[in-house]
Amino acid sequence: MAAMFTCCLGCCGDGGSGHIPLKEMPTVQLDTHHMGTDVVIVKSGRRICGTGGCLANAPLHQNKSYFEFKIQSTGVWGIGVATQKVNLNQVPMGRDTNSLVLRHDGSIYHNNEEKNRLPANSIPQEGDIVGITYDHVELNLYLNGKNMHCPASGIRGTVYPVVYVDDSAILDCQFSDFYHTPPQGFEKILFEQQIF
Repeated sequence: MAAMFTCCLGCCGDGGSGHIPLKEMPTVQLDTHHMGTDVVIVKSGRRICGTGGCLANAPLHQNKSYFEFKIQSTGVWGIGVATQKVNLNQVPMGRDTNSLVLRHDGSIYHNNEEKNRLPANSIPQEGDIVGITYDHVELNLYLNGKNMHCPASGIRGTVYPVVYVDDSAILDCQFSDFYHTPPQGFEKILFEQQIF
Protein backbone atom coordinates (compact mmCIF):
# COMPACT_ATOMS: atom_id res chain seq x y z
CA MET A 1 0.00 0.00 0.00
CA ALA A 2 2.83 2.44 0.88
CA ALA A 3 4.53 1.68 -2.44
CA MET A 4 1.35 2.52 -4.33
CA PHE A 5 0.98 5.80 -2.41
CA THR A 6 4.63 6.75 -3.14
CA CYS A 7 4.21 5.90 -6.82
CA CYS A 8 1.09 8.05 -7.00
CA LEU A 9 2.94 11.01 -5.49
CA GLY A 10 6.00 10.42 -7.66
CA CYS A 11 3.96 10.45 -10.85
CA CYS A 12 2.47 13.90 -10.17
CA GLY A 13 4.00 17.34 -10.28
CA ASP A 14 7.77 17.70 -10.53
CA GLY A 15 9.02 14.30 -9.51
CA GLY A 16 7.47 13.92 -6.11
CA SER A 17 7.91 17.20 -4.27
CA GLY A 18 4.18 17.83 -4.55
CA HIS A 19 4.88 21.38 -5.78
CA ILE A 20 3.16 22.48 -8.96
CA PRO A 21 4.56 25.80 -10.23
CA LEU A 22 1.96 28.51 -10.83
CA LYS A 23 2.09 30.57 -13.99
CA GLU A 24 2.89 34.22 -13.23
CA MET A 25 0.06 36.56 -14.14
CA PRO A 26 0.92 39.17 -16.76
CA THR A 27 0.98 42.87 -15.90
CA VAL A 28 -1.63 45.19 -17.38
CA GLN A 29 0.21 47.81 -19.44
CA LEU A 30 0.11 49.56 -22.79
CA ASP A 31 0.31 47.03 -25.62
CA THR A 32 3.10 47.68 -28.13
CA HIS A 33 1.34 45.26 -30.53
CA HIS A 34 -1.73 47.53 -30.61
CA MET A 35 -0.43 51.07 -31.06
CA GLY A 36 -0.18 53.73 -33.75
CA THR A 37 2.87 53.79 -36.02
CA ASP A 38 4.24 57.06 -34.55
CA VAL A 39 3.61 56.18 -30.88
CA VAL A 40 6.44 55.69 -28.41
CA ILE A 41 5.82 53.57 -25.28
CA VAL A 42 8.37 53.77 -22.43
CA LYS A 43 8.58 53.24 -18.64
CA SER A 44 7.72 49.51 -18.80
CA GLY A 45 4.57 50.07 -20.86
CA ARG A 46 3.22 52.87 -18.68
CA ARG A 47 4.09 56.10 -20.58
CA ILE A 48 2.93 57.19 -24.02
CA CYS A 49 4.34 59.96 -26.21
CA GLY A 50 4.62 60.65 -29.92
CA THR A 51 1.52 60.79 -32.10
CA GLY A 52 -1.34 58.29 -32.11
CA GLY A 53 -3.05 55.87 -29.78
CA CYS A 54 -2.45 52.66 -27.91
CA LEU A 55 -4.66 50.04 -26.29
CA ALA A 56 -3.89 48.31 -23.00
CA ASN A 57 -3.05 44.62 -23.20
CA ALA A 58 -6.12 43.49 -21.20
CA PRO A 59 -9.79 43.82 -22.13
CA LEU A 60 -12.31 44.97 -19.53
CA HIS A 61 -13.98 41.63 -18.77
CA GLN A 62 -14.94 42.20 -15.15
CA ASN A 63 -18.12 44.06 -14.21
CA LYS A 64 -16.51 47.18 -12.72
CA SER A 65 -13.05 48.33 -13.80
CA TYR A 66 -10.97 51.31 -12.67
CA PHE A 67 -7.77 52.79 -14.12
CA GLU A 68 -5.97 56.14 -14.08
CA PHE A 69 -3.93 58.44 -16.28
CA LYS A 70 -1.56 61.19 -15.15
CA ILE A 71 -1.04 64.13 -17.48
CA GLN A 72 2.75 64.58 -17.49
CA SER A 73 2.80 67.14 -20.30
CA THR A 74 -0.17 68.85 -21.92
CA GLY A 75 -0.97 68.91 -25.61
CA VAL A 76 -3.59 66.99 -27.56
CA TRP A 77 -4.62 63.81 -25.74
CA GLY A 78 -7.55 61.50 -25.07
CA ILE A 79 -8.33 58.62 -22.70
CA GLY A 80 -11.16 56.14 -22.40
CA VAL A 81 -12.16 52.79 -23.85
CA ALA A 82 -12.04 51.35 -27.36
CA THR A 83 -12.49 48.12 -29.30
CA GLN A 84 -9.60 46.51 -31.16
CA LYS A 85 -11.11 47.89 -34.40
CA VAL A 86 -10.21 51.48 -33.46
CA ASN A 87 -7.83 53.32 -35.79
CA LEU A 88 -4.81 53.98 -33.54
CA ASN A 89 -3.29 56.38 -36.08
CA GLN A 90 -6.34 58.69 -36.07
CA VAL A 91 -6.27 61.58 -33.60
CA PRO A 92 -8.55 62.61 -32.01
CA MET A 93 -10.48 59.41 -31.25
CA GLY A 94 -14.20 59.32 -30.59
CA ARG A 95 -15.03 59.87 -34.27
CA ASP A 96 -16.58 56.41 -34.76
CA THR A 97 -18.32 53.59 -32.89
CA ASN A 98 -15.00 52.01 -31.84
CA SER A 99 -13.98 54.50 -29.14
CA LEU A 100 -15.47 56.48 -26.24
CA VAL A 101 -12.93 59.03 -25.00
CA LEU A 102 -12.41 62.09 -22.86
CA ARG A 103 -10.51 64.63 -24.96
CA HIS A 104 -8.03 67.20 -23.64
CA ASP A 105 -10.65 69.97 -23.96
CA GLY A 106 -13.00 68.23 -21.50
CA SER A 107 -15.42 66.84 -24.09
CA ILE A 108 -16.37 63.15 -24.17
CA TYR A 109 -16.87 61.79 -27.68
CA HIS A 110 -18.28 58.61 -29.20
CA ASN A 111 -19.35 58.11 -32.83
CA ASN A 112 -18.46 61.74 -33.64
CA GLU A 113 -21.01 62.95 -31.10
CA GLU A 114 -20.30 64.85 -27.89
CA LYS A 115 -21.79 62.63 -25.18
CA ASN A 116 -20.94 64.86 -22.22
CA ARG A 117 -18.48 67.51 -21.08
CA LEU A 118 -16.49 68.17 -17.92
CA PRO A 119 -17.36 71.38 -16.04
CA ALA A 120 -15.35 74.35 -17.41
CA ASN A 121 -13.37 74.67 -14.17
CA SER A 122 -12.42 70.97 -14.24
CA ILE A 123 -10.40 70.58 -17.44
CA PRO A 124 -7.41 68.32 -16.60
CA GLN A 125 -4.07 70.13 -16.47
CA GLU A 126 -0.44 69.04 -16.28
CA GLY A 127 0.08 66.95 -13.13
CA ASP A 128 -3.60 66.01 -12.76
CA ILE A 129 -4.79 62.43 -12.32
CA VAL A 130 -7.85 61.33 -14.31
CA GLY A 131 -9.54 58.17 -13.04
CA ILE A 132 -11.93 56.18 -15.22
CA THR A 133 -14.59 53.71 -14.14
CA TYR A 134 -16.32 51.46 -16.64
CA ASP A 135 -19.12 48.98 -15.90
CA HIS A 136 -19.96 47.76 -19.45
CA VAL A 137 -22.65 50.41 -19.76
CA GLU A 138 -21.28 53.69 -18.50
CA LEU A 139 -17.90 55.40 -18.38
CA ASN A 140 -17.40 57.86 -15.51
CA LEU A 141 -14.55 60.27 -14.82
CA TYR A 142 -12.73 61.34 -11.67
CA LEU A 143 -10.37 64.30 -11.52
CA ASN A 144 -7.78 64.03 -8.74
CA GLY A 145 -10.09 61.59 -6.93
CA LYS A 146 -13.26 63.69 -7.25
CA ASN A 147 -16.26 62.33 -9.17
CA MET A 148 -17.02 64.67 -12.08
CA HIS A 149 -20.61 63.33 -12.43
CA CYS A 150 -20.07 63.24 -16.17
CA PRO A 151 -21.26 59.81 -17.42
CA ALA A 152 -21.05 58.71 -21.04
CA SER A 153 -22.14 55.54 -22.80
CA GLY A 154 -22.78 54.02 -26.21
CA ILE A 155 -19.79 51.81 -27.02
CA ARG A 156 -20.50 48.10 -27.50
CA GLY A 157 -18.43 44.93 -27.59
CA THR A 158 -15.16 44.00 -25.93
CA VAL A 159 -13.32 47.16 -24.95
CA TYR A 160 -9.82 47.99 -23.74
CA PRO A 161 -8.42 51.07 -22.03
CA VAL A 162 -7.17 53.45 -24.72
CA VAL A 163 -4.99 56.56 -24.73
CA TYR A 164 -3.85 58.82 -27.55
CA VAL A 165 -1.41 61.73 -27.69
CA ASP A 166 -0.28 64.44 -30.11
CA ASP A 167 1.28 67.92 -30.00
CA SER A 168 3.88 67.01 -27.29
CA ALA A 169 1.41 65.46 -24.83
CA ILE A 170 2.84 62.80 -22.49
CA LEU A 171 0.58 60.60 -20.33
CA ASP A 172 1.31 57.90 -17.78
CA CYS A 173 -1.13 55.05 -17.10
CA GLN A 174 -1.82 53.46 -13.73
CA PHE A 175 -3.48 50.07 -13.97
CA SER A 176 -2.63 49.23 -10.32
CA ASP A 177 -1.08 51.00 -7.30
CA PHE A 178 -3.44 53.91 -7.90
CA TYR A 179 -2.92 57.50 -6.85
CA HIS A 180 -6.54 57.58 -5.60
CA THR A 181 -8.70 54.86 -4.07
CA PRO A 182 -11.10 53.40 -6.67
CA PRO A 183 -14.79 54.12 -6.10
CA GLN A 184 -16.63 51.47 -4.08
CA GLY A 185 -17.17 48.27 -6.07
CA PHE A 186 -14.58 49.13 -8.73
CA GLU A 187 -11.16 47.51 -8.93
CA LYS A 188 -8.05 47.23 -11.06
CA ILE A 189 -8.29 45.49 -14.41
CA LEU A 190 -8.04 41.73 -14.12
CA PHE A 191 -6.95 39.33 -16.83
CA GLU A 192 -9.72 36.86 -17.64
CA GLN A 193 -8.04 33.97 -15.78
CA GLN A 194 -7.86 36.13 -12.62
CA ILE A 195 -11.62 36.70 -12.55
CA PHE A 196 -12.61 33.07 -11.97
